[in-house]
Amino acid sequence: MTFLRSLSAFSLSVVALLSTTGAWAQQNYPNRPVKIIVPFAASGPADNYARFMAQRLQDALGQPFVVDNRPGAGSIIGTDAVAKAPADGYTLLMMSNTQTVNESLIPNKPFNLIKDFAPIAPVNYSDLVLVVNPSVQANNLQELIKLAKANPAKFNYASSGNGTPYHMAGELFKHMAGIQLTHIPYKGSAGARTDVLSGQVDMMFDAVTTMSENIKANKVKGIATTGRARSNVLPDMPTMNEAGVPQYDAVIWLGLMAPAGTPEAIVSKLNAEINKIVNSADVKATWSKQGAVPMSMSVPVFTKFVADDVAKWANIVKVSGAKPD
Repeated sequence: MTFLRSLSAFSLSVVALLSTTGAWAQQNYPNRPVKIIVPFAASGPADNYARFMAQRLQDALGQPFVVDNRPGAGSIIGTDAVAKAPADGYTLLMMSNTQTVNESLIPNKPFNLIKDFAPIAPVNYSDLVLVVNPSVQANNLQELIKLAKANPAKFNYASSGNGTPYHMAGELFKHMAGIQLTHIPYKGSAGARTDVLSGQVDMMFDAVTTMSENIKANKVKGIATTGRARSNVLPDMPTMNEAGVPQYDAVIWLGLMAPAGTPEAIVSKLNAEINKIVNSADVKATWSKQGAVPMSMSVPVFTKFVADDVAKWANIVKVSGAKPD
């Protein structure tokens, strides 16, 4: 009996020690470098803003936040790496609405976005802009639609990969305008952008944050932006809605997630720090010039936002008939 009492007391001591150690680890998070996996190629919006957020989080929390680009398979490779990482807050995912699209576009994935990830916080959103190479004989949206209808399947559009906002913006345009375009997926937006600029591909939807300078330099022709209101970076350019495709709305948004099971205290701490960063006056001013709009939400609100976006794109994938190429 004495032995059993001693064993019980020892067990309780171990449980208490582990509980205390876990609480200490969460309270002192982070106490070593944190990795942010970006499942997209370098130089795109996700990569650029991941590096921006990494530096700000490092400044705020006193530990390195290191960006690790792992593109491929329409973001699935890098996303899966995070899903399988330890749920300790030291491996994070910079995600976009690519992930919410892929839930319905690519159902046979090795992970489930809702079950295998813990949403932390959104970062920002930006409009896309439809651009065409100068060789395309269209200067506005109506001319482009007329040209495409007169030449079925002659024209193509580039994207940064299956399921990305660039891809889905193109599929939505095809469906709503009643035209045929051939989708050419790339491994990243940089390659797609380069081939549109060179004339290897006719057009693409690209983030305003990365394409606006090429439009201003007349390297491509800007046709229309994709948000509900005009972009403050391209105020003279009409929206798709204004230009003749009513109810069109497609943006790119970014956010951070962690593996499911990451302690709530760590998720809450990261959420609070990210909200401080995106709500700071200097960040708002800097991003406004780039065409990016900060997004700020609590963990529960962002969790619902992600689930709602999954449902939204599932419907668009269904009605548009979009498929991975």
